[in-house]
Amino acid sequence: MFKFLISLPRRKKQALMIVFDLLLIPLTFWVAVALRHSTITPEFYIPMLHWVLLFLPLIAIPIFIPLGLYRTVVRYADERLIATVAYGVTLLTLALLGGVFMAGVTGIPRSSFVIFWLLAVTLIGTSRFFARKLIQRAERRHLVEKRERIAIYGAGRAGVQLAMALSSSPEYQVLAFFDDNEDLHGTNVMGIRVYSPALASKVVTNFDLQGLILALPSSSRSRRREIIQDFEEFGLSMKTLPGMAELVAGKVRIEDLREVGIEDLLGRDPVPPVESLLVTCIENKNVLVTGAGGSIGSELCRQIMRINPKKLVLFEATEFALYKIEQELRQFESNVKVVPVLGDVKNKTLVEATLERHGIETVYHAAAYKHVPLVEENEVSGIANNVMGTLTMAQASLDVGVETFVLISTDKAVRPTNVMGASKRLAELVLQALSQSAEKSQTRFCMVRFGNVLGSSGSVVPLFKEQIRKGGPVTITHPEVTRYFMTIPEAAQLVLQAGSMGTGGDVFVLDMGEPVKIVDLAKKMIQLSGLILRDGNNADGDIAIHYVGLRPGEKLYEELLIGDNVSSTSHTRILRAEESFIPWSLLKEELSKLTYACQNQDHVAVREILKKCVIEYVPSIDETLDEGASTSKRLIN
Repeated sequence: MFKFLISLPRRKKQALMIVFDLLLIPLTFWVAVALRHSTITPEFYIPMLHWVLLFLPLIAIPIFIPLGLYRTVVRYADERLIATVAYGVTLLTLALLGGVFMAGVTGIPRSSFVIFWLLAVTLIGTSRFFARKLIQRAERRHLVEKRERIAIYGAGRAGVQLAMALSSSPEYQVLAFFDDNEDLHGTNVMGIRVYSPALASKVVTNFDLQGLILALPSSSRSRRREIIQDFEEFGLSMKTLPGMAELVAGKVRIEDLREVGIEDLLGRDPVPPVESLLVTCIENKNVLVTGAGGSIGSELCRQIMRINPKKLVLFEATEFALYKIEQELRQFESNVKVVPVLGDVKNKTLVEATLERHGIETVYHAAAYKHVPLVEENEVSGIANNVMGTLTMAQASLDVGVETFVLISTDKAVRPTNVMGASKRLAELVLQALSQSAEKSQTRFCMVRFGNVLGSSGSVVPLFKEQIRKGGPVTITHPEVTRYFMTIPEAAQLVLQAGSMGTGGDVFVLDMGEPVKIVDLAKKMIQLSGLILRDGNNADGDIAIHYVGLRPGEKLYEELLIGDNVSSTSHTRILRAEESFIPWSLLKEELSKLTYACQNQDHVAVREILKKCVIEYVPSIDETLDEGASTSKRLIN
């Protein structure tokens, strides 16, 4: 019967509540009068009592309905319901007093109305909360096998609010708290015991826990990584709350939960920005971002908007990407003028006209083809976009007098083994050469080199997540592959700050800590999903790892520096690399040849020029040019 009542449509449930109140309210008044007269037959003392009892429902329901008493979803009833009930019963009692007085009913003591008010508020309110309790208990019994048994790490405000939000969740059952605060150990929060992390093994076993949620929004990334390492042996699925800045008014909602990300496993806290460096090239200036709809470009635009430029020009070749970032930026509460420009960075006429028309003072050049295997298969298109596009933007910036030009580069430009990395290194050489040849120019050129960006297009993390979701296997190119990682906001902040520190031709790199072994990353992601790695030691595991071999142009290890000649900057975690360059008088001839080769789809010539200019470039597979013959032709020894 109870399951039947729960499954009824909402309007029928509301009708049942009205019928219940129609019976409860007259009974309550009869009890109030009986208590006052100390008899179970008060009708002998009040001849017209039965008319009063009939009158009560006729005025009660029209009062309760407008107050929204029957709109409340019982299973989510809270303290606000009591206030609504008290207000409604007060109006009902006053209306009853007026009706009794006008009808001339005698024999009803005034104290009976006070007793009625107290009983009605108590019984009507209690009936709702009693129904809520029954519903929740029924749901828990029904879902007990389906709900994930979890613990929450952090018994502070965020943890308590999360536990409250999950108390009626059909997905999670909170059985324990863990907290670093020794004063909380052994105490109960919301009826849930708080344990020391040292007891993790015992608690996980006793409660047969399946998951752990980190409710530590203000903790450092390094601390979260330590906790994850401490619990990963138990095979729990792990989730975390967003950072404190992302929580709205301290309120925690179930939808705020997210899976523990690779950023929580990096072991390196975000590089804090220096505010004075952020504003120098942006505040009250006209700024242009190329590749504005891409992973890095769009984050650059978001952060630039918060620094209050005079104008932000979005230069993007993909129509939908441009539309999407423009619509997002227009949601900012800002007076910044946002100008979308749909076009190709190789279009010199459009680039010059855009820079001049909008009086651009700072350029952030993020437009590039960066997917290694695709560029390897389409080397002419990749070089044309990454090299000639940079050259076009840089020369146009010189011609119109742009103050600062910042190129977004990559660690793959260091001793490249693929076309993408070599093209980005050649783009760096273009800026270094132009910077040295244009000493009288006001344009400052600089480059920012960083590792893999989490969440960007082509990032390995989304691929691994999708493979794990589908049941595997997780594919890795080689067991020894390592990479540096950083988050998109970090990368964007580095780019913005580097522009302020550049003096001309500078290459900036970030102290990114230790590189991450990709196979270890994959194993941790499998464990944090609550699954078991299937390998030679565990044939019954859930997810296997398959090694598919290095892709064309892929390296085992990425580097950030070509040489060891580095110096510090005004930012403690940003270094300036002093690297060799090709004089513009020599480089421009090779660029002319490269342009001609690209126009004619001459792959052999393109590869030869690329190897001649980028002396560190050693293709992993090279069928176009004999290595010994090419070395003597290179421009720098």
